[in-house]
Amino acid sequence: MRTKAIYTDEELAIVEAVENDEYVSLPKDEFEILKKSLKTATAETIKQRSKRKAMALNEGIPYQTYITHIIHKVTTARILRVNLS
Repeated sequence: MRTKAIYTDEELAIVEAVENDEYVSLPKDEFEILKKSLKTATAETIKQRSKRKAMALNEGIPYQTYITHIIHKVTTARILRVNLS
């Protein structure tokens, strides 16, 4: 496997921390709780993204354009909240 030659400051800090044994493994039960939580969050994110893509399709515009449009509305206070449910 080829490794990346250029590191960001954040990446270098992580490499140094690992090399200095500053990272420790999570106990298996804590890891499983975290893993379950992340899987739930991922599934919810995918579900919400699918809804937004459907809304964009319904508007007849590309997804990225739709997201930009919503961000513009929020930042100019033309809408207060978008309820995707």
